[in-house]
Amino acid sequence: MLAIEHRLRRRDEFAATVKAGRRAGRGCLVVHVLANDPVPDDAAPARDQMARVGFVVPRSVGNAVVRNKVRRRLRHLMRDRLADVANGTDVVVRVSPGAAARSYRQLGADLDAAINAATVAARNSRGRKARSSP
Repeated sequence: MLAIEHRLRRRDEFAATVKAGRRAGRGCLVVHVLANDPVPDDAAPARDQMARVGFVVPRSVGNAVVRNKVRRRLRHLMRDRLADVANGTDVVVRVSPGAAARSYRQLGADLDAAINAATVAARNSRGRKARSSP
């Protein structure tokens, strides 16, 4: 189980991450990463500056039992990967219907690949100016 300080809980937090964050899809997952201001290494992160994760598992994945099973698997996988996510980063994991048929190991591989791709995209986009039309 993820600790409460590592969870996205409000609709506006999910919406901000999905709208402004970088997206990467791998396998049956789409990961949105929004990197906020980094916390200095010597300072203990405040509760709102810790890495936070939210999950979107739509009804198309299956009935409530199947959706909760997929969500539990993803929570467990993310708990192990939170140390690799920078403080102040919000992550939303969106699941497609194929996730119910994936094994735990396959979900982990999809999650790793999607997080790495989205994190690299978020890191590369910092400091860039928007293109202006001529």
